[in-house]
Amino acid sequence: MNDASQQPRPVMMITGDPVIGPTGRPKHEFPVPEALDSHGPARVIALVNQKGGVGKTTSSVNLGAALADYGRKVLMVDFDPQGALSAGFGTNPHEMDLTVYNVLMERDVHVTEAIMKTEDANVDLLPANIDLSAAEVQLVNEVAREQVLARALRPVMNDYDVIIIDCQPSLGLLTVNALAASHGVIIPLTAEFFALRAVALLVETIEKVQDRINPDLVVDGVLATMVDARTLHSKEVIGRLVEAFDDKVFETVINRSIKFADATVAAEPITAFAPNHAGAKNYRQLARELISRGGAP
Repeated sequence: MNDASQQPRPVMMITGDPVIGPTGRPKHEFPVPEALDSHGPARVIALVNQKGGVGKTTSSVNLGAALADYGRKVLMVDFDPQGALSAGFGTNPHEMDLTVYNVLMERDVHVTEAIMKTEDANVDLLPANIDLSAAEVQLVNEVAREQVLARALRPVMNDYDVIIIDCQPSLGLLTVNALAASHGVIIPLTAEFFALRAVALLVETIEKVQDRINPDLVVDGVLATMVDARTLHSKEVIGRLVEAFDDKVFETVINRSIKFADATVAAEPITAFAPNHAGAKNYRQLARELISRGGAP
């Protein structure tokens, strides 16, 4: 449980009325979290949406970097055969000898052998490449096939405060493995109506994993991404999200900006590439909100 110093404070107008945030609810100021005395055990968070192009990898990279800025030790797990998360940290996924695929499928490969350091001392990376696409087929015949990733991560749980899994845009066996290994789920959603249509199937999958494999799994929150605050459309979609998910919708929203693409080209999180940019401030606020909600230590 978070202490009083980590609880959000309402933002008030001069008149004493609450300031209304982008989700249509009263806005809060999320305090800078206190430093940790020690690291671990990790809380595992999967970023999941079967629709592509919703900001999963961008949010994984930048949330992880923001948590690291607050002194949290973070392991980023690339669980997408496209290797976008790995590339986002400046690695070439196609030149790697050991990836998460080897950790999953080869008994003699320990997870620590595949983990790589990044330029941020608080962030490590478990990379992926196209080899991972074969795992989905090969896992079908494995015993306890849904829990292979959980077993692979178990030896390093005490080395990190947060483990973030960037999932592929699919609800297949790899994503089920990620959900089985996780304590929480963050669902990134673009602020567009067609992005809402697939959410029901995703929620159904999460509920099945909760019921059959991982009863401790919770939805940490729904994150509105690529928000254009100038348009009525974005505001209406966020309103629909709040109607459907209530307080599960993060108060923090991620505004649309070309700066995210620039940071990706530079292979840096936006918090390092443009630390004073609004996008960097969005992700630092998201990290503070996640911690204040109890979604991260």
